[in-house]
Amino acid sequence: MDGKIGGAFTSSNNIGGGNETAILSILEAMLIHGMVVQGDSEGDHYGPVAIGALDKRVEANCQRFAKRFADLLKKISG
Repeated sequence: MDGKIGGAFTSSNNIGGGNETAILSILEAMLIHGMVVQGDSEGDHYGPVAIGALDKRVEANCQRFAKRFADLLKKISG
């Protein structure tokens, strides 16, 4: 997995669902294996988080995450 790009997102049914803890644990495992991860200074910093039903905020954050992931992949692959 060394040098591969990784990212994480979570969903839960309530605010106290442990979303950020879950994402950080996933990202930590990726880093241990030498993967490249990218944070985001806007929106959901560690990765998209959905709470309950999907809404426009979640959809926008997921689209931003996907675009940034693809852009990073192009930079590293190029």
